[in-house]
Amino acid sequence: MLSAKRNALDSFLNFILQNEGKSWSEFYRFVNRRKGNRETVPALKDGNGGLITDPVEKANHLNNYYASVFGCERDKPNINPNHSDKTFTSKINVIRKRLKTIGSNKSVGSDGIPSSILKLGGEAMIPYLARLLDTTVNNGTLPRDWKSAVVVPIHKGGDRSSAKNYRPVSLTSVVCKSMQHVIIGYIRKMWDDSDWLYEGQHGFRTGYSCES
Repeated sequence: MLSAKRNALDSFLNFILQNEGKSWSEFYRFVNRRKGNRETVPALKDGNGGLITDPVEKANHLNNYYASVFGCERDKPNINPNHSDKTFTSKINVIRKRLKTIGSNKSVGSDGIPSSILKLGGEAMIPYLARLLDTTVNNGTLPRDWKSAVVVPIHKGGDRSSAKNYRPVSLTSVVCKSMQHVIIGYIRKMWDDSDWLYEGQHGFRTGYSCES
């Protein structure tokens, strides 16, 4: 059943993408349906016990609460790379492997690019992703869309009208997260090829467990 559903979905998307741009309205309606309705937060209580029902006011109320309990480091240390003269060049096969493993149902970030676009783009998408990653790493900058997120409040229990009972989940760019996986793959390989880490360090290493 699931296999038939995936095949039907792939056939539908391939038809739209290969129809010379004549079915983009259907495609965007499909994307909007997949995004779903995120309006799941009921009326919230303000500081005086009154109810907030307007969606914008609820968003501002949650934002003010999150800002009051989360900190932001203002003084960031300067990092002086030891090999700043070396140009980073990503490997095509690493990006290809990442695209094969990316999930088709990943939530869309603020850039509005779904993971299905990356998967359906296939080989044609890889050179552009490689160039984007190389430019980002070598210049030490991030695209503006990668720095923003869609914050979705998730109820974690208790009174649903209290802002403190909602945990914020940040939906960031699928492209950015894919690039992060590629970069951490390079870092892990350096860990395995060097003696940077103490042998007892198991966290975040391939084949090791945080529990051990």
